Amino acid sequence: MPGRLSRRSIARYIANGLIEGTHSKKILLKQLAGYLVETRRTKELELIVRDIEFALVEKGMVQASVISAFDLTAETKKALVAFVKTKMSAAQVNVSHIIHPNVIGGVKITVPGRELDQTIARRLTVLKTRFKKA
Repeated sequence: MPGRLSRRSIARYIANGLIEGTHSKKILLKQLAGYLVETRRTKELELIVRDIEFALVEKGMVQASVISAFDLTAETKKALVAFVKTKMSAAQVNVSHIIHPNVIGGVKITVPGRELDQTIARRLTVLKTRFKKA
């Protein structure tokens, strides 16, 4: 049975493997899953994934999630990537786009440790709270 490794050391190992390409993603995921099952740490999976995202950010690689009501144009995607690169000082940005039926309009960008919510629902909520205070 392997010894207990910290979440951060696991995250660094996976991040380095992804960046350097020493192992395929599939092999890294199998190793991670096997380790978590063998050490009975499967409940820590979400935390480890978050730690992997932060380890990748330290290496200049950012995974961004974009939620919107409609498909984004190529120009908009390019602008979002440039925005995230600037804000996160990243060399590489991977964007996953989700079209969500509950979003009326606008976008919500999520990167490790940060979130920018420019959806219409969020703006209406902000207006509503401002008027309640007045």
